[in-house]
Amino acid sequence: MKFGVMYDFRNPRGAWWKPYPRLLRELLDQIVALEGMGYDNVWVTEHHFVDDDYNPSVMTAMAAIAARTERIRIGSFVMLMPFQNPLRIAEDGACVDNWSNGRLDLGVGQGYRIDEFSGFCMPRPERTARMAEGIQLVDRLWTEERVTFEGRFSRVKNVTISPRPVQKPRPPIWIGARAEKAVRRAAERGYNLMATIGPDPAIPYRAALKQFGRNPADYSIAQLRMAYVAKSSSQAWDNTQEHIHYMMQHYAKWLGGEAKDAPGDENVWDLTDARELRNSKYAEGLLIGTPEECARKLEKFGKEYACTHFVIASHFPGMDPKKSTQSLELFAKEIMPHFR
Repeated sequence: MKFGVMYDFRNPRGAWWKPYPRLLRELLDQIVALEGMGYDNVWVTEHHFVDDDYNPSVMTAMAAIAARTERIRIGSFVMLMPFQNPLRIAEDGACVDNWSNGRLDLGVGQGYRIDEFSGFCMPRPERTARMAEGIQLVDRLWTEERVTFEGRFSRVKNVTISPRPVQKPRPPIWIGARAEKAVRRAAERGYNLMATIGPDPAIPYRAALKQFGRNPADYSIAQLRMAYVAKSSSQAWDNTQEHIHYMMQHYAKWLGGEAKDAPGDENVWDLTDARELRNSKYAEGLLIGTPEECARKLEKFGKEYACTHFVIASHFPGMDPKKSTQSLELFAKEIMPHFR
């Protein structure tokens, strides 16, 4: 199992706020330190028009990380493909792959937030078609010498991108998917899979890989979970509960209150008091606690979910980066070696 850390670079208003350039520098320093801790991947995510500075520019963030690191792989978990120009993604991604000397992983998703599709003046029902067409074009631009493409949303004529990606035949492509159709589509086209909460999509994904004549052992599955490690359980919960509650209230609104894309989204989060978290139904699914407690939960997770890349969210919105750095160091020292 490989281990990575996900960042959204959020900066909530109020008591937790700090000048954004300062926060970005502190988190970039933390990301640089991940290499020395032994992490395999750093992942950045994307949303738009959120008033706490949720990262809107995946390629910019990955380029900044590429310039400061040497070994760690750099990926998007996920880039919202419907809002992107595929030709620019192919060019920018090739540049990041060169700046990083072949360390780019491109993970894409179709998006779900109502305000984003409204802000981009884009019909939300087009999102699946836009993502499928966009990633097809990016794939071709990375692997073919000259590309002419006449799609529903994109057109290019006799295009050769330059520079070419370092990785051959192209950087790995990942699809963020929960619905069965999306999972099957990822398997059919030979892309890796990204999963978050809910039923494990790895089971139908691996079955579909076999159906399409592919060997599941050749493909990767990333699973995202929240994790925070401290010397005592009380310290771990005290350091995280307010920040996790803030974050999950947003996702509950976006997923369950607005998008309502999948069964169970309406139950993503129903707490009203952050102090209830450690004794709530959500606690067992969070890797929050001492190294021993988190290792037990990770071992249980490994028996229930297929996973090649375990991705942790450890720096929660508004948290002091010094606290998340301490957790990441403990996780790397006390937990990761047992699950390699």
